[in-house]
Amino acid sequence: MNGEEIAVIRTMTMDDYDQVSALWAGIHGFGIRSIDDSREGIERFLRRNPTTSVVAQTPEGRIIGSILCGHDGRQACFYHVCVHEDYRKQGIGRRLVDAAVEAVRKEEINRIYLIAFKTNQIGNAFWSSIGWVEREDRNYYDLYLNEKDTTVFNA
Repeated sequence: MNGEEIAVIRTMTMDDYDQVSALWAGIHGFGIRSIDDSREGIERFLRRNPTTSVVAQTPEGRIIGSILCGHDGRQACFYHVCVHEDYRKQGIGRRLVDAAVEAVRKEEINRIYLIAFKTNQIGNAFWSSIGWVEREDRNYYDLYLNEKDTTVFNA
């Protein structure tokens, strides 16, 4: 079977939250934010960005991949790009990216960025293999406004 037979790619809705959250929780090394990735946090994100986040769903209804994607009117960002480990190397990740990119184009946004942790060897290899360019001319800074919104990385 190829990726097209395994899963359909479609826009993410709040009805997908439980399965998407379970997918994230099952991926080794995945970082989950306590507030931003909660049901309320994702609901707020999808309200602001209703057309740009996507999921991969099997014919049986199982969510096996996701990309949270939002924009600010100038540029878009991919968050939580993942495919369940049992379904990798079948073109599903590429199809998710293509669908999210197309959704961003429809919003007339001209740039997408993402952050991949340096220790995420699988993710970094994926992005390089599909033509994304690693930036070395920037520093990335965070200012945390809510110390209660912590990140927990899956073992």
